[in-house]
Amino acid sequence: MATDTININVRLTEKSRINQLDPENIVFGTLFTDHMLVADCVNGEWQTPEIIPFGDVAFNPALSSLHYGQSIFEGMKAFKNNQDEVLMFRPLENFKRFNISAERMCMTTVPEEIFIGGLEELLRIDAAWVPKGEDNSLYLRPFMFSSDEYLGVRASLNYRFMIIMSPAGKYYSTPPKVKVETEFIRAAPGGVGYAKCAGNYAASLYPAKLAAQQGYTQLLWTDAIEHKYFEESGTMNVMFVKNGKLLTPAVSSTILKGITRDTLIQLAKSMGVEVEERKVSVEEIIEGIKSGEVTEVFGAGTAVVVSPFAAIGFEGTDFDLPAITENSLSSRLKNKLNAIRTGQEADTFDWVWKV
Repeated sequence: MATDTININVRLTEKSRINQLDPENIVFGTLFTDHMLVADCVNGEWQTPEIIPFGDVAFNPALSSLHYGQSIFEGMKAFKNNQDEVLMFRPLENFKRFNISAERMCMTTVPEEIFIGGLEELLRIDAAWVPKGEDNSLYLRPFMFSSDEYLGVRASLNYRFMIIMSPAGKYYSTPPKVKVETEFIRAAPGGVGYAKCAGNYAASLYPAKLAAQQGYTQLLWTDAIEHKYFEESGTMNVMFVKNGKLLTPAVSSTILKGITRDTLIQLAKSMGVEVEERKVSVEEIIEGIKSGEVTEVFGAGTAVVVSPFAAIGFEGTDFDLPAITENSLSSRLKNKLNAIRTGQEADTFDWVWKV
């Protein structure tokens, strides 16, 4: 696959930090590759992108994104196959979702040649940073923020788009224990729940902190109106296996349209698994765990890939889930996904993008 080419000014680092990368000991989001992409939009016109050495960015204290929160991002991954070729997974879906977020936050959209073309060039330059090994990848973080130096409340006239990259390993070392959240909300109808904007994550930190104090790793968010139906889980969409069927909340204005979520749905269907995208009530799942009808609950997202939960806490009681085996649906989905995106299995869905 290829996208329209664009001129990119490149200034390479004088000294690589690649010797800091230990593929056997990667802590998520702490080490960054040698280079980053920067592109500015000035009064609606995109300037020539630059790839420059990774480093600090200076800003004016009146930077509008610091005060009014016009800031969005995406999470993506790159992998290496057995031939040491660099592969991206469904990057056009991230590009489309990025601009959906931009439109909702009243920001200028990013052209495909800057988003995809910039990713490709950055990956070519820093290809050595893509780690091999099970559960390893290079995490890609495109993001954009308003760059006006102005304290008036209005949509910014100027924006900065950037891409940074960070080697990643396994997100959770053990299956997380999650709490059903019935007091705080993540998103309300008509809000920005479907956009990948920074404020959504900021608002989740306090309830997540309270849950952590109670011994939980993550939250299972419920709807803002009745707190009866599941929506998503922290940084993940959520999926349930009940009587062999894969259940997941239908996407809406309050739920992020996860690319891993969509991928797993398509994979499950291709494996002959019945899939239902619908409202999934807390009561249905708790009663299903009690009866043994619900055998798996797991998160799905770029960072975590497929993350089975160990237990669900609800109204002061923890409901343990069965141990995951190689025959569990979550295991089979994860193994199939990993095989496709690392080139070990034929990509019949046309998802893999070779850089």
